[in-house]
Amino acid sequence: MNDLPVPHLVTGVRRETADTVSITLAPAGAEALEPFAPGQFAMVYAFGVGEIPVSVSRIGRRELVHTVRAVGAVSAALCALRPGTRVGLRGPFGTGWELERARGRDVVVVAGGIGLAPLRPLVLAALDTRRAHGRLNLLIGARTREDLPYADQVRAWAHSHGALHCGATVDRPSPGWWGHVGLVTTLLNEARFVPENSTAYVCGPEVMIRATARDLLHRGVRADRIRVSLERNMRCATGHCGHCQLGGVLLCRDGPVIGWDRAASLLDVREL
Repeated sequence: MNDLPVPHLVTGVRRETADTVSITLAPAGAEALEPFAPGQFAMVYAFGVGEIPVSVSRIGRRELVHTVRAVGAVSAALCALRPGTRVGLRGPFGTGWELERARGRDVVVVAGGIGLAPLRPLVLAALDTRRAHGRLNLLIGARTREDLPYADQVRAWAHSHGALHCGATVDRPSPGWWGHVGLVTTLLNEARFVPENSTAYVCGPEVMIRATARDLLHRGVRADRIRVSLERNMRCATGHCGHCQLGGVLLCRDGPVIGWDRAASLLDVREL
C-alpha cells in the first residue's frame, strides 16, 4: 500500500451515463500499486484539485478502471480527464467482497445505480470461477434506463446463455424501456437461489441496502452471508483522521465491505 500518490496515465475514457465516466489508468513509470481485490478502493488524486476515494470497477494485469460520477470538484475534474493526462493513486485500501465466502453456494449480487461499479469486478470474478459456485444472479436498479452503467456489458450478461441470471429495474421508465419498474428488491422474486445456501453482495444507496438486506433476511439468507459496502466521508484512507468513523468502525480501514450482521447496528448511527 502506498502512502504517497503514484503517478498513473489515463489510457482510456468511456462515458457510462450523462454524469458518469470510467477512466482506465496505468502506471506512468516502473512503480506500480499492489494488486487490488474486488471491493477495495483507491484514493484518486486530480493534480491541483484534490483526491477522493473511488472503488475499482475493473482489475487488469497492469491497468485499473475507476468509474466516477461528477458530484463535486474533484470528481468533476476526474470526469473531464482525457487520455494521456496524469493522476495520482494511493492504495489499495479497505476490505474486499471475499468471493471465497460463496464457494459452493448460490451468489446473489444486488446493485443500485453506480453501486454496480464496485460490484463489477466481483461479477467478473464469479463468471471466471463459476464452477466453484452455485447459480449466479445479478439484480440491478437504476433511476432510469439512461442511468444504468455498463449498458453494453449488462446486455451481454443478460444473454450469457444461463451463466448469469441478470435482471434490471428502473424507477422511471423512459420510451423504449419494456423491463421492470420499481424497487430492485422485486427482482428477487425471479432470482434463482436457495436462501439457506446463498451468499449475497449488496451496494448502492443506503436506503436500498437496508431494504435489500431486510428482504434477503426475510427469505432466509443469514445476516453474516450478506456482504454490504458502506459509504462515509473518507479523507485519509489510513484510519487516522476519523472522518469515516461509523460507530466503532473506521470504514476506510475496517470496511467498506462488511457483513450485515455487523452493519445493521452501525447504520443506526447518523452521519454528521
